[in-house]
Amino acid sequence: MRKQRSDGQETRRNLLAAAGEIFAAKGFRETTIAEICTQAEANTAAVSYHFGSKEALYVESWRYAFTRSLSIYPPDGGIPAEAPAEERLHGRIRAIMRRITDPQSHDFDIFHKEMANPTGLLATATQESMEQIFKGLTLLVCELLDKKTDSQEVQLCAMSIRAQCFGPLLHARCRKSVQGLPTTGFESLLENVEQLADHVTRFSLAGIRALRRRQPQQSHPEVDP
Repeated sequence: MRKQRSDGQETRRNLLAAAGEIFAAKGFRETTIAEICTQAEANTAAVSYHFGSKEALYVESWRYAFTRSLSIYPPDGGIPAEAPAEERLHGRIRAIMRRITDPQSHDFDIFHKEMANPTGLLATATQESMEQIFKGLTLLVCELLDKKTDSQEVQLCAMSIRAQCFGPLLHARCRKSVQGLPTTGFESLLENVEQLADHVTRFSLAGIRALRRRQPQQSHPEVDP
């Protein structure tokens, strides 16, 4: 009985891995249960047994891919909680960028296929999952700005940092999946994740320092470069 349960868990993981890869390549509507099961070396009945439907498998495969990606690139970038705020910001920015540029991060490709041809199935899962990343970044911006989380400046700064991380790299990732598109001239810059993470960190900290200087009163020393 114990072996059967073990085999069942392995089958479930194989289905999630295969589904994530195929959904990332083809999207929800163009993917069939049959090809997922073929790649996972599982019986087609296994999808109904473990997930109940193709729709449920779609959502769970995205969650599986997202969790795998976070296990490799944790949101804090591996920087200790006691490190200076500037180092922790750099760690978070670098972690986001490394996730985006990893071709095995199927959660990004699944999400973009969903954006191109929406089903509405991933809305709750993506919102819940991404909150854990964005909340940590927002709290760090609060610390750097010495403001509360509901401050408009905090929200705008966090939004700006997210845009710098996601915008150019997601655009470059999407371009790689389409053959024949002309180059933009920024490809070489976007391929150097460490250099790009350093730039975004410096640029963001400079903006935060400028905002701190505008505050009439400071309860903490100004952020150092």
